[in-house]
Amino acid sequence: MPVSTVLLLASIGVISLLCQWLAWRVRMPAILFLLAGGIAAGPVLGFLAPEAVFGDLLFPVISLAVAIILFEGSLTLRFAEIRGHGKMVRNLIPVGSIVTCIIGTLAARWVLDVSWAVALLFGAISIVTGPTVIAPLLRSVRPDSKLANILRWEGIIIDPLGALLAVLVFEGIVSWGQGNVFGHSLYIFGKTLAVGFLIGAVAGYLNGIVLRKHWMPQYLHNAGTLTFMLGVYAISNELAHESGLLTVTVMGIWMANMKQVPIDSILEFKESLSVLLISALFIILAARVEFSAIAELGWGLVVVLALLMLVARPLSIFLSAIGTNLNWREKLFLSWIAPRGIVAAAVSALFAFQLQKLGYESAGALVPLIFMLIIATVTLQSITARPVARLLKVAEPAEYGFLILGANPVARMIGGALKKYEVPVTLADTNWENVRQARMDNLQVYFGNPVSEHASTHLDLTGIGKLLVISPYKHMNSLATYHFLDWFGDKCVYSLAEGDQDQKARHQTAEKIQMTRGLFDGVSYAKLASLVSQGYTIKTTQLSEEFSYEDFLKKYQNQALVLFTFDSKEHVAPVCSMEDLKPEDDWILISLVPPQARKERKEKDGGAEAGMAPSAAKEPSATI
Repeated sequence: MPVSTVLLLASIGVISLLCQWLAWRVRMPAILFLLAGGIAAGPVLGFLAPEAVFGDLLFPVISLAVAIILFEGSLTLRFAEIRGHGKMVRNLIPVGSIVTCIIGTLAARWVLDVSWAVALLFGAISIVTGPTVIAPLLRSVRPDSKLANILRWEGIIIDPLGALLAVLVFEGIVSWGQGNVFGHSLYIFGKTLAVGFLIGAVAGYLNGIVLRKHWMPQYLHNAGTLTFMLGVYAISNELAHESGLLTVTVMGIWMANMKQVPIDSILEFKESLSVLLISALFIILAARVEFSAIAELGWGLVVVLALLMLVARPLSIFLSAIGTNLNWREKLFLSWIAPRGIVAAAVSALFAFQLQKLGYESAGALVPLIFMLIIATVTLQSITARPVARLLKVAEPAEYGFLILGANPVARMIGGALKKYEVPVTLADTNWENVRQARMDNLQVYFGNPVSEHASTHLDLTGIGKLLVISPYKHMNSLATYHFLDWFGDKCVYSLAEGDQDQKARHQTAEKIQMTRGLFDGVSYAKLASLVSQGYTIKTTQLSEEFSYEDFLKKYQNQALVLFTFDSKEHVAPVCSMEDLKPEDDWILISLVPPQARKERKEKDGGAEAGMAPSAAKEPSATI
């Protein structure tokens, strides 16, 4: 019985959702499950045949989807961020790209005997790693902050730059195929570059002006930008054959580097696209893979993958690390981590189809080559990265730091107190004024929604293993609580009590608190803010035999609120309940104390308490 087209289209959505859910559950890059799901639905079960479902629309749809992926990826490339990172990152982008491209090209040409055009395109595509596959791996492995930042920023920067290089190589191959002589080919290539860069820059500038001057309402920013980009892509292709991908990449880079252009909402819109549109794209692409094409590559495929993973990547790292302070352990770890992702899969399928139309017979090897490279790197490195990090002793020690939801005055005060003891602290807030003030206080802070896809690649959680919800925004509190319960576990997520609520809200809050731990003796954010406005300040107290916890309570007439404790082993812990708190004589308390104690403290010369960390108290060994 034939399956209806409607059922097939619906099944693509169901498979996409299931793959995304599995990736979330096992904390691995979603592309691995999407490719596996597509292969299972296509060549394994024979359930999905994309050519039969979409017909002549298949590759126009794929080309538009690839254009969206390249445009969204290029929106993340800010040149200021490249300049703002260390020598290793700056070296790794050009050096690593050149080394990987050369070795990948030569390996494909000499080992698999594909044409030079296909080999060169494979080498160019193979340099792209990408943040969407790096971020889940870093969260599960948790290498030290230096290595995590190198890998994170390599992925963020190489994603659009690698795509741009692959597009340029593709344009060169297409131009050469269209020209009868070298001069004609050079003319076509120059025309393609001119059209791509010129239209891309003009389109990016015009769209940026529209967004900056608010000539379009906020609710149309995402849809309007996406529609305009697709129109520019189509026009560019009409003016110069296959110049559209270059155009949209340049357009995105131009917009990303314009000042005062609000592109954050567009980047957030990418999350909705990635869940359905991009996920469906990879199901369709993987369903077209034929096992016979993989089998034809034989053992040469294994040799090429081994050369890229065991020769090209280590050589790139060791050459890029010349003149840096990386030791051999750190270089070896970086040499092992380079998973490929979304951009590589998307452009390989489109480019292979276009090359086949131009008569390149070996172009059929490009897709299985890239797909197997993605599957091999993501699978092997996700499974082995943590043991390798431990073996090389580059894994981050116990994650005792805190992510604080909120950068309001209360959160900043608490974050500053923890920072004095060198406890890793990162604040996250969507209010720019709060973020600006936190940065002025020299606190590490993330501006944006901490549960967004942007946060998954840009929010640095190195050394952080606990969440403190110190925010008045109830909806955001709930989203962050549920999100980080999965990452940190229910014993490491702490929430303030909610203020006045109706019965339904109290029921929802009770359910949430059952999954989390209470914080600061059950006070609400409103209560904490009220205490701070009354003059309460955070003070540090070293307990001893001469000044016990009972003396501390008497000192402040039971009005002090203990926030954190440091035990004798230098472990920091938030205080959930004052009634259950039984500190020992060598512990350190971080408390919110009433203002009337200031005069008494001045009178007590050389007493046990002080506004700063006492010299007798050992600071935690970890650093931010």
